[in-house]
Amino acid sequence: MHPTYSLIPLALSALLVATPTLSAGPNGRQPVQSIQPIVYELNQADIDDLTYMREEERLARDVYMELSAYWGDQGWPVLLFDNIARAEQTHMETLKSAIDRYGLTDPSDPDAVGVYANPTLNDLYEMLMGSGMISYMDALRVGALIEEVDIADLDEAIARTDNPDLQTIYANLQRGSRNHLRAFVAEIERQGEAYESQALDQETVNAIVDVPMERGGQSQRGENGQGSQGQGQGRG
Repeated sequence: MHPTYSLIPLALSALLVATPTLSAGPNGRQPVQSIQPIVYELNQADIDDLTYMREEERLARDVYMELSAYWGDQGWPVLLFDNIARAEQTHMETLKSAIDRYGLTDPSDPDAVGVYANPTLNDLYEMLMGSGMISYMDALRVGALIEEVDIADLDEAIARTDNPDLQTIYANLQRGSRNHLRAFVAEIERQGEAYESQALDQETVNAIVDVPMERGGQSQRGENGQGSQGQGQGRG
């Protein structure tokens, strides 16, 4: 049976009230993605999780790109959205590499912004965008919501699989999502509002944002949202 994901019910409810392995390239300077051999077999739940996560990360990238364009046109600072959208692109590529390595069919067209193989994600994209265009603060809350839900869904995927390869991939993506959540919360608080959790419980969110950015894995600039006003370094 297809696994249940948190994103759709949690996001709808809230609206209604990663890391590739890198090695040196031929010139010793340009990194290229290593091709890792298949070591573990995938069961159907593994396949469903891997392909769904590919689309979930793309939905995050698409929303951030579109909100950046929308609010940038109105003069708001959008470097935070730009940086995290680039990090989500890296997450997508990490998952695409795993999909290719295991010989699976990629369900996601990265050029079709807002269009997904999972039809419910199409509706969710429209709802997230609708909420994110109400105000700049609502856009920041949409970003934080997406990251909370990604953390929850990755927790479930890690618990559901016995595949160490997938567990490592998901743990790296989750570290990025925690950093993204820190950055969004820091910007919300910089704008003068307290942040209340939307998908995770408040204690879990506080435990994440009260510690510094985590190092390792993806590009630190993208993962941390650095260059934006909110750096996500705790709640101070």
